[in-house]
Amino acid sequence: MNQLVDQLIRHEGMELKPYKCTSDKLTIGIGRNLEDVGISEEEAKTLLMNDLARVDAQLEQMMPWSQELDAVRYEGLMNFVFNVGIGTASKFVNAMGQLKDGNYDMAATELLDSRWAKQVGQRAVEVAEQIRTGEYQ
Repeated sequence: MNQLVDQLIRHEGMELKPYKCTSDKLTIGIGRNLEDVGISEEEAKTLLMNDLARVDAQLEQMMPWSQELDAVRYEGLMNFVFNVGIGTASKFVNAMGQLKDGNYDMAATELLDSRWAKQVGQRAVEVAEQIRTGEYQ
């Protein structure tokens, strides 16, 4: 099987971002036809776990104070960062400052008083309440 894998990588190439193959199909990886085959639920969850590990590492590096949050609030912050990216999250200076200082009510209010909240609707309400209360909604 190892030789087949090597051969397929040689023949198909390995693309880590989506591209159009010679049949004009959206493709990724080693010839994975996303239009006709897609990905499995297990593959989607594997991608999610990899993304969450990346978010966790970014938070540890760029917002080290976040490691002191209780698990539920930290996961609310992870949800937010997963959605907007660490760079955009860093621009939420007031919300992040309130969260860092343990002013959870004000942090939630700051999140809800944003363009992000208007864009994502109920997600923002749920994440803000998770941060406000320390409980999953």
